[in-house]
Amino acid sequence: MSFDENLSRLLGRYDELQALMINATGQKFAQLSKEFSDIGPVVEEIQALRRLQKEFEDAKALVESGDPDMKEMAEEEFHRLKPLVAEQEQKVQISLIPKDEADAKNAILEVRAGTGGEEAALFAAELFRMYERYAGQKGWKFQIVDLNETGLGGFKEAIANVTGRNVFARLKFESGVHRVQRVPETEGSGRVHTSAATVAVMPEAEEVDIEINPDDLRIETMRSQGAGGQHVNKTESAVRITHIPTGFFVKCQEEKSQHKNRDRAMSILRARLYDVKRQAVDAARAADRKSKVGSGDRSERIRTYNFPQGRVTDHRINLTLYNIHEVMEGGGLDGLVDALTAEDQAERLAALN
Repeated sequence: MSFDENLSRLLGRYDELQALMINATGQKFAQLSKEFSDIGPVVEEIQALRRLQKEFEDAKALVESGDPDMKEMAEEEFHRLKPLVAEQEQKVQISLIPKDEADAKNAILEVRAGTGGEEAALFAAELFRMYERYAGQKGWKFQIVDLNETGLGGFKEAIANVTGRNVFARLKFESGVHRVQRVPETEGSGRVHTSAATVAVMPEAEEVDIEINPDDLRIETMRSQGAGGQHVNKTESAVRITHIPTGFFVKCQEEKSQHKNRDRAMSILRARLYDVKRQAVDAARAADRKSKVGSGDRSERIRTYNFPQGRVTDHRINLTLYNIHEVMEGGGLDGLVDALTAEDQAERLAALN
């Protein structure tokens, strides 16, 4: 089926759905309206393309007609519309790319210190705060689930639940090893050190996304440890849940309520199990199209933050930005996210053609 035939098929299906919904009720109506809503944005782009194509063909016909009174104006309109048609065709092609069903989901963000000792823990804390600032700028809710702090203010591990509009779509390319190159504050000789932290971003999973057998869980309660107010070490509000078949475990102690900590821990556990399923699918898809972006390989070094040179380099797309402080403040992160998203769209579009 040609590109134009595919567009005509979608337009026909849109009209068909409108007619079918008139007499549909109950579950059938819900199914039809969901499909109608899903293809609505695509249809809008197609309709915009068709309008531009008609205007372009009309201008072209006037140019070819040889009418001296209309020629100059028609040629001007012809040259104005030609790039607009090409641009709209690109928008339609992008809208036809199958959507990642997890893009609209909230996300579980995990940052862990890697190689580099205390400097790695300090960098992990800075990355975690970078994402917290970014979330604030996006109007998302950033809830800390668990923190494992060091004595000097670093984080061995930090977990947050990030909720809002299209959170996973914006954060999913952050998973991987983030490397930092800088002179630590404790380094007297001024020598540049290299250390790393690992970031994992997982879509928050609903119970319908992943089924967990209660018999596969070991749930333990304990007293909270560390900063957290008067309830710390006085009530058994902390919860640790272990998924026996996989060995995955989650500990949550940030809430005063044991019930809330249990819900948070279960949410993270579901996300990890759901993520395992997604990574298997993503790995197969990446192997097919040799994708550089979003491969899901958490051991892959994806980005370097070089403070002496003020640059951030994303190795997957060979992009270097010289605004490291803006990136660490959250505001500059969009430049990287937008470039990664565009690269992913281009590769997925090429795979369709």
